[in-house]
Amino acid sequence: MPLIEIERRDAVAIVRFNNPPRGYMNAAMVGELDAAVDGLLADAAVRVLVFTGALKGVFIQHYDVSELLAMSTKLRAKGATFSLDRPSPESAYHRILTRLEAAPKPVIAAINGTAMGGGFEFCMACDIRLAERGPYWLGQPEINIGILAGAGGTQRLVRLVGEARALELSLLGRTVSPDEAAALGMVHAAVDGPVLDHAMTLAERLAAQPPRAVAHIKRLVRSAAETPLSQGLANERTLFMDLAVSDDGHRLMGEFVAGKRGIRD
Repeated sequence: MPLIEIERRDAVAIVRFNNPPRGYMNAAMVGELDAAVDGLLADAAVRVLVFTGALKGVFIQHYDVSELLAMSTKLRAKGATFSLDRPSPESAYHRILTRLEAAPKPVIAAINGTAMGGGFEFCMACDIRLAERGPYWLGQPEINIGILAGAGGTQRLVRLVGEARALELSLLGRTVSPDEAAALGMVHAAVDGPVLDHAMTLAERLAAQPPRAVAHIKRLVRSAAETPLSQGLANERTLFMDLAVSDDGHRLMGEFVAGKRGIRD
């Protein structure tokens, strides 16, 4: 049974996580996900990626702790130690999340249930997050088992909710409901299910947007926090001019001037 299921609806690819019974992320799923992401990002016919869970009430429960414990046991037996002056290398999962953030295509998390630990870290790497209302839990509870969020959880959470709230949530290992997650800014919205229907409405609209403009906007916004303002403004005006002379930009502006479309269409 595949752990990653892919369905295509026109220009939208729906990727489902399927690892019963608990819905954990594990090394086998990461391997399948790596190949799936590579293929979908390389496919010009795919304009938008939507990720969701195949199991009812579960997006990704969290990473399989038994695998983490086995890794710990092996490293402890070798006497391994770690220090910030010798950074740990990226894993395949880290690289997947980085690729999705940097991808020119929009990525939507249709969170159909619980997403904790590595599962919510995946959500935070997506561009848009919609969470289905229900008795589900979102967040980073890793401290409760003696570790921390190691796939971007401490870094991306700060960027979403601010330092003070990220400290509270991470230090207490507090998980929240979909509605509280929306109120805190962890997700864009909490919606009545099924969440995939809401995600597809957004995905179809994004798929209809000019792909070059989508890619440029995502690149500029994603890099804004780490780019000096003067450089960011230079990048923005350069990519603005690139779109102004593009086929889509020239055509759509012409349609607006001719009264054939509105600017809010």
